[in-house]
Amino acid sequence: MSQTRHVPVMLQRCLDLLAPALEAPGPQAPVVVDCTLGLGGHSEALLSAFPSVRLIALDRDKEALRLSGERLAPYGDRATLVHAVYDELPEVLDRLGVPKVQGVLFDLGVSSMQLDEADRGFAYAQDAPLDMRMDQTTGIGAAEVLNTYPPGELVRILRAYGEEKQAKRIVSAIVREREKEPFSNSARLVELIRDALPQAAKRTGGNPAKRTFQALRIEVNGELTVLERAIPAAVQSLAVGGRIAVLSYHSLEDRLVKQVFAAGAATTAPPGLPVVPERYQPRLKLLTRGAELPTEEEVAENRRAAPARLRGAQRIREEER
Repeated sequence: MSQTRHVPVMLQRCLDLLAPALEAPGPQAPVVVDCTLGLGGHSEALLSAFPSVRLIALDRDKEALRLSGERLAPYGDRATLVHAVYDELPEVLDRLGVPKVQGVLFDLGVSSMQLDEADRGFAYAQDAPLDMRMDQTTGIGAAEVLNTYPPGELVRILRAYGEEKQAKRIVSAIVREREKEPFSNSARLVELIRDALPQAAKRTGGNPAKRTFQALRIEVNGELTVLERAIPAAVQSLAVGGRIAVLSYHSLEDRLVKQVFAAGAATTAPPGLPVVPERYQPRLKLLTRGAELPTEEEVAENRRAAPARLRGAQRIREEER
């Protein structure tokens, strides 16, 4: 599998957002965490752009860790790669004896490797076993979700995680078909979705199976539940002056990140206080106005960048004990 086709999304902008925290002089080497290592594109750029930083990189996918390990080998002990899900960041830092970090980067969604490896079942464009687990050593795959979940639960998942307006139609068809024969491969599901949708719904928004596949992937990997824990934990791990950059690829992820950042950047004082005591002051400063989008040039070069939304924040105050 060639690593050349993997182009990190909004790479320079991520480096620019994190730079002030990673270049600031200090007694020890600054630590940056790449919470979503993938094929290591962002990690390699961080190590290369900031020669004094130490990198800690997490991924739940063992194959990604193996490939990135080869790519980052030239940086020796400046890079520490850990098999972990990103909401395990506090435990990882604790184990490594790192109390606070200067930078955190999240590049959410599916890595290029997972999309490009046909047998992982993430892509609806080619037939493959319906798996979709980012860590193939644990949990249940997408086929099991389709074959065993009650209809009401499937409708909820498609609506909540795929924002699929036709969830009921699709689930009715799934339930009818799974009674004849359990689902195992993606092509059958794609065909079923095409047949289930009304004509008008097929004319908009690309492949009609896209939203269902997104919903299944989020459910199989517990992505939003994990993210709900991970973003606050990452903010908590930042030293004062430390910075966090998060790339999201759909509105559900972006909304979650926005809420955590907005809460951190708001005062928690009761209304009407003439002077706001220190403990009520914001802990974060927002570094982006809303979510930043990739440039047209970048999208033209790398179509996977199209849905990306980037938000950044800086830690400006410690927690009050």
